[in-house]
Amino acid sequence: MSLAVDIPAPREGLSRRLSDLIVRRRGLLLLLLLVPPLLWLGIVYLGSLFVFLAQSIFSIDEFSGTIVYEPTLSTLVELFSPANFDILTRTVAIATVVTGLCALIGFPVAYYAARYAGPKAKAGFYLAVMMPLWSSYLVKVYGWKLLLAKEGAIGWFAQHLGLGGALEAWLALPVVGGPSLSVSYTGMVLTFTYLWLPFMILPVQAALERVPASLIEAAGDLGAGPGTVFRSVILPLAMPGVVAGAIFTFSLTLGDYIVPQIIGTSALVLGQAVYTLQGTAGNIPLAAAFSLVPILVMALFLTLAKKMGAFDAL
Repeated sequence: MSLAVDIPAPREGLSRRLSDLIVRRRGLLLLLLLVPPLLWLGIVYLGSLFVFLAQSIFSIDEFSGTIVYEPTLSTLVELFSPANFDILTRTVAIATVVTGLCALIGFPVAYYAARYAGPKAKAGFYLAVMMPLWSSYLVKVYGWKLLLAKEGAIGWFAQHLGLGGALEAWLALPVVGGPSLSVSYTGMVLTFTYLWLPFMILPVQAALERVPASLIEAAGDLGAGPGTVFRSVILPLAMPGVVAGAIFTFSLTLGDYIVPQIIGTSALVLGQAVYTLQGTAGNIPLAAAFSLVPILVMALFLTLAKKMGAFDAL
């Protein structure tokens, strides 16, 4: 004897039909998942950025201090005045030096981790590289402010190692020096290098791990010395990782205004100029014009990086 159970058919409501439609069409589900973040990115972030940058085609009335909403190129031309152009060149020079130092310091560290470190040593390497990123940005900057001060740890060690005269001679130089390391371009570059070094080491290490060991062994078997192997095999294959790291270090230095505000001279850099012009000065058009510069510089940088295959190492 069997019992028959009547199961009522599900109701064909609106939610049921929508769920069936989403299950049948996976592309629709993907679209529904992507629409909210894309709207946020497109309207809130890119929209506000475009509105700000569009202010660069307007000008400021020098008498009243109000914005004149008439399209003009005078604000963009003002970027090439001696004072403003000096800010741009200074910022690009500092970003270039920081990127070069990060590459010089980070490459040997990344090479050791990629070619020689064992599993335990590599785990310790990742921990050591990533640990500075876990602490507060401001804490690190103010920590370096204390280290670089005239009575700080770096000056103390220099005096006890007999290098006090060399440090004073360096601080006496016209461009890189100053009253102390904490009030100089040297201190600013050292702080930037410390902050952004992990962003250089990790892409370079990833690129070096992709270099086949057989190529290095083959170059050695054919009679190439260590220097030739490095220049002809290792460095060209690792260059995409170096460029990928340079994208991070260069762009982060280019737009930063907190480090130059705390460590460095009174001369403005690009980030400080934008912060001052849109804040205390109230010159929104010129601040927007300054903001266009890093966007154009990084667009050129990314175009060159893409041609060199840097995105393969990200």
